[in-house]
Amino acid sequence: MWKQFLSKLPRTKSTGAGRGDDGFDSGQCSANNGIQRATSVPSGGGGGRSASAIKRMSSAVFPSSVVAGIEPLVSFKDVPSSERQSLFVSKLGLCCAVFDFSDPSKSSAEKDIKRQALLDLIEFVDTNTGRFSEAVIAACARTLAVNLFRVFPPSYRSGSSSTSSASEGDEDEPTFDPAWCHLQLVYELLLKFVGSNALDAKVGKKYFDHSFIVRLLNLLDSEDPRERDALKTILHRIYGKFMVHRPFIRKAVSNIFYHFVFETQRHNGIAELLEVFGSVISGFALPLKEEHKNFLWKVLIPLHKPKSVGVYLQQLTYCVTQFLEKDPKLAGSIILGILRYWPVTNSQKEVMFLSEIEEILEATSMVEFQKCMVPLFRRIAHCINSSHFQVAERALFMWNNDHIISLIAQNRQAIMPIIVPALEHNSQTHWNQAVLNLTANVMKMFSDVDDELCLECLTKYKEDEENQASLEEKRRLTWARLESAAALQPVTGHTAVLVGCLPSANLIATLI
Repeated sequence: MWKQFLSKLPRTKSTGAGRGDDGFDSGQCSANNGIQRATSVPSGGGGGRSASAIKRMSSAVFPSSVVAGIEPLVSFKDVPSSERQSLFVSKLGLCCAVFDFSDPSKSSAEKDIKRQALLDLIEFVDTNTGRFSEAVIAACARTLAVNLFRVFPPSYRSGSSSTSSASEGDEDEPTFDPAWCHLQLVYELLLKFVGSNALDAKVGKKYFDHSFIVRLLNLLDSEDPRERDALKTILHRIYGKFMVHRPFIRKAVSNIFYHFVFETQRHNGIAELLEVFGSVISGFALPLKEEHKNFLWKVLIPLHKPKSVGVYLQQLTYCVTQFLEKDPKLAGSIILGILRYWPVTNSQKEVMFLSEIEEILEATSMVEFQKCMVPLFRRIAHCINSSHFQVAERALFMWNNDHIISLIAQNRQAIMPIIVPALEHNSQTHWNQAVLNLTANVMKMFSDVDDELCLECLTKYKEDEENQASLEEKRRLTWARLESAAALQPVTGHTAVLVGCLPSANLIATLI
């Protein structure tokens, strides 16, 4: 039906590139994705269409049921204040027409009209002082849903690319939606409408309901970073406006995280969701509810598992540290939780985990540190001995942190027996000179803190090495005797034969 209405719209050739005869920009996306704000529609002559021509055109395009007796293209300044909300509803009905932005030359005049209507709506919301009626709220929610909620093309949800390529290549070359010049105005309208004091939250919650919120959250999987950034701001505004929806929003976002971590490991908006929740967590009341602690244990800690954690690690670390600021007693459990997801074969993730551990340790008290220090420094010792120089280097950099040095010094009886052997092993076998220099510096620090304990640990390490070498030699001799004994036994029937590395000539002859 809309095509029939739109086909009646008179077309004229534009007099300038990208500008229609009615005097405002066509609103097409430029090469740099910029948007120029349109000027108001001229009411008189001067080369543009007359106001009466515009009115006739709008009536031809939109049915009377939509226009509702008020011309949608009339300026808000030209109608009495008592009729402005009715004009607002009429303009919202006009904006329910959806266009194809993949072809810039298609329906350009209609897009101009809709773009100008959106600009008028944004300006009205920005300057309105009275309360929005329920009809206005319902019409706005419908218009926003029609323009925003859509299914992304298959390429958006394609699983053909691996998670690593998604975290590296897609970040370098983001995909931009050709309709963004139009979507930006719709998102701006949503942001200003939800944030307006004229919107009564008690009435608005009926239209900006759970279904609306879920569909809005689904848009965060967009590959356009501009759209995700706009949604991030809007989601935060909705969370602050509608307190009744807060538990549902937290549950819905948790479900997105669960689906990402345990099923697909593919989602474009994880960083933005975590950024929103960073500020949400900072607003949690004390003592923390069990629901909030479950979000930490069941959502934030498992988010360390995916390969693409580097894309959102900064936001994830911020959320974790926000929990620590709320309740410092969580530090030990958080560190133990991260250790459960420690990467084994991914050196890049190890470097990132070490950075996060250092940031958490800076906010860790002595009591909490003692709960996790033994398994933590066993892992750090393993990192120090890593053949990947960046992992070893990052682990040794932790001794540049004064707070961590203080924690280690006060618990040196438990930590030095773990770390000193790793340092000594590094000094003898590591290939990288920078790692060797850092190893020597850390060893000197331990010696300055407690020289006697350091020497004791070195002596114990050398004894263990000698015992290990002796044990390996005994094992080698035992196998050599077994091979010799087996070689002297005649082979008959189905007798099992022990073949050594270099079988004897008699054994070979027997087997032949």
